[in-house]
Amino acid sequence: MKKLICLLIAFLLVLPMNPMARENEDPDLWSALKPLETTVTFLNTGAHPDDERSDFLAYLSRGLGVKTSSLIANRGEGGQNEIGQELDNALGIIRSREMIEAAKVTGVKAYHLSETTSDPIYDFGFSKTPNETLSKWGEGLTYERLIRFIRTYQPDIVMPSFRDVDSQHGHHRAISILTQRAFEDAADPKVYPEHLEEGLSPWKIKKLYLPAESKESATSSIEIGMLDDIYGKSYPQIGEESRFLHKSQGMGSEIPVAPRQVHLELVKSRDSSSGTDQLFKGIPYDFNEWAVKLPQKEKSLVKGYRQLQSQLERTISSYPDRSKAFQEAQKSLKLVEKATKMTKKAKLDSGLKEDLLHKLSLKEEQLMNVSYLSSDLDVQATSESDVLTGGQQVKVEVNVKNGGKHVLKNADVTLDTPFHFSKKTKKKNLKPGEERTFTFKVDVPEEAETYHPYEEPVIQALVKFRSGSVETVKKEELNGTIAVLPDVGLTMSPEDLVVNTADVKTDVPVSVEVTNYKQGKSTAGVSLDVPEGWTVTPSSVDIHLTDHKEKKSADFVLHPPTEIEEGDFKVEAHANVDGKTFGTTVQEINYSHIGTFYYLYDAAINGVSFELLTPEGMKVGYIESGFDQVADYLSNVGMEITKLTDEDLVSGDLSQFDTIVTGIRAYLSRDALNENNDRLKTYVEEGGHLVVQYHKPNDRWDAATTAPYPLTIGNPSIRWRVTDENADVEILKPESSLFSYPNALSENDWDNWVQERGLYYPMDWDDRYETFVRMNDPGEESFDGGILMAPYGEGTYLYTNLVFYRQIQGQVPGGYRIFTNLLSYGQGE
Repeated sequence: MKKLICLLIAFLLVLPMNPMARENEDPDLWSALKPLETTVTFLNTGAHPDDERSDFLAYLSRGLGVKTSSLIANRGEGGQNEIGQELDNALGIIRSREMIEAAKVTGVKAYHLSETTSDPIYDFGFSKTPNETLSKWGEGLTYERLIRFIRTYQPDIVMPSFRDVDSQHGHHRAISILTQRAFEDAADPKVYPEHLEEGLSPWKIKKLYLPAESKESATSSIEIGMLDDIYGKSYPQIGEESRFLHKSQGMGSEIPVAPRQVHLELVKSRDSSSGTDQLFKGIPYDFNEWAVKLPQKEKSLVKGYRQLQSQLERTISSYPDRSKAFQEAQKSLKLVEKATKMTKKAKLDSGLKEDLLHKLSLKEEQLMNVSYLSSDLDVQATSESDVLTGGQQVKVEVNVKNGGKHVLKNADVTLDTPFHFSKKTKKKNLKPGEERTFTFKVDVPEEAETYHPYEEPVIQALVKFRSGSVETVKKEELNGTIAVLPDVGLTMSPEDLVVNTADVKTDVPVSVEVTNYKQGKSTAGVSLDVPEGWTVTPSSVDIHLTDHKEKKSADFVLHPPTEIEEGDFKVEAHANVDGKTFGTTVQEINYSHIGTFYYLYDAAINGVSFELLTPEGMKVGYIESGFDQVADYLSNVGMEITKLTDEDLVSGDLSQFDTIVTGIRAYLSRDALNENNDRLKTYVEEGGHLVVQYHKPNDRWDAATTAPYPLTIGNPSIRWRVTDENADVEILKPESSLFSYPNALSENDWDNWVQERGLYYPMDWDDRYETFVRMNDPGEESFDGGILMAPYGEGTYLYTNLVFYRQIQGQVPGGYRIFTNLLSYGQGE
């Protein structure tokens, strides 16, 4: 009976209390008002974008109003991209913006420890140990940034997203370890004392939780599955809505409203009282509870805090009346100002005083948000150009319209920018229904720093108005991304170049696409810097550009020396415009769910020279997945590659190809491949050679039928990988032509691999497959399934989970040579 009652209560929790109420809800206003209920702050730490505990954070922020943030270590640069071909730093930019957009849905603020592109705190790929992670990131650097953030943000409660256990990613474990250590060290003035010299203070985290290993080991179990009438969703649903924005990782799922509990384990606390743990026990929840902590002699201060809490509650109860919320917010702001002055004068313990002043500053920030939103002031801030260049003057307009019911006194707009600007429009009262446009002329210095994707926008609007004696200030971003770019951007084609020492071409054509970012006409003198012993024709090309963002190409021919040595080389591009030299590639990154951003890097061809033999006349069909660029890279080294269309897969003549290759995870992205997989099997059966690159176990891979014989991909995939890119490789069948034709492979071909050896190793396969290589991470059992091959009919089927796409796109000679041999199997017979 007791169990039945519990189930009934859980069911009632997730039912909407009033389905019709949502029609009149104002979720934006409620999102601003709800945080006034509590003074608690919560910090969730993780390693990568998507590590945030979205459902629980939505409950804390949207459900309880707790000021909640996610602190993520890196930018996710080492992951895969499910929406495009950006990798490395460009992918990091995408994932960072996805994290920020996702946080807006849950009402959370997103932060990163990584500060720049190619920051030491970098996603270098999967790691199985925290020691490896911290050795690559720099433990001291990572920990100093973590302590600095905690002392700046001042969270009451901290929770890593993951535990330090063997089954977890080494990056997750590293952040969990450092977060737990920071509980004591953030409060110790002897730890990073330079922070104190900079104006920060030691900060005492009140509680530290970990996700519980089980319901039984939890000290707090919290029901979060209830439906929120105002948002029309449950908190897990809000969490999934945010996860859908992690599109480059294929996140997000449709879920019903259903009971869900979060199980937490309290591992550290400054509250020594006994009893069953509750999430906020021992932490003042609002200003009434803070008043209890004040000395009794401070009667006026105690009264002031109780009065402030009552006024905050009146402000909250004004919902959904925006006009009333505006009026109550002004009263609350006055009381915050009064309490701040009284607290500064009061004789309090320094730690208590600092806590109180911090909480008051947060309430001021939150009330400013309520005041601004409930004023119904509509602000549209635009620049006449989103792209700026040094020496340019640009017009910025900020249109403000009072859509509310109150006079906004001394309504004013200024700009938050390091640049000099002039303004004609003066501040004045803005009556209901009235609108004004503030116009600015902004001068961009000749030597202005160019755009960086992780820095604050270079121009923002600062909107101000008064109501009574209270001033409201709000920062607004301009529409679109405002970026200072070089006068011209240079994009080289190809950006990666292989010189085959077995067949050195005397003429290697390259081109430089020049994009004009200046307003109006521009002439760019383009030239190349080539390695010693090389020549280039012509020596320079003048490109005449007329329009903003116009693109034109300069064509060159490189002449490498006949006796070129093996190794890396660079070919750099430069353009002279009006006496200034530019040498930067501007990669535009544009997706509807994040907007437009840019990645700037040196304009150069990354080259490598080595011997690569290929069978004469071999024809290869490549089934692209959209997740790799291997087909293009193989074409660039002279192989005859045909990209197979859906029509080819449905009805094309596959027998014309000596080898067919599937891109990584192609069964996930190519419906036509799934639907016509039997045609590929027939191709093999009739004498073809099929090479299938790695897939995840859930990439529409059927262990029984996708391959000719059963082949099961390892699951959970976290265990089935070799992450050490330098792991020793044992050749199991050295007599196989896979290791001798057309390239005689050696141990050197396994050197200098990048990121890892292999992902998603097969865990089980039919006895008819042969194995060819064995490798393992330090201290772990070996995997034999890196290359599996079986005869099928008159042909051969080869499956490899080794990460050749990273090696080929990373210009690793051995990656080219080994993969070429895999494609060439059977050609030398």
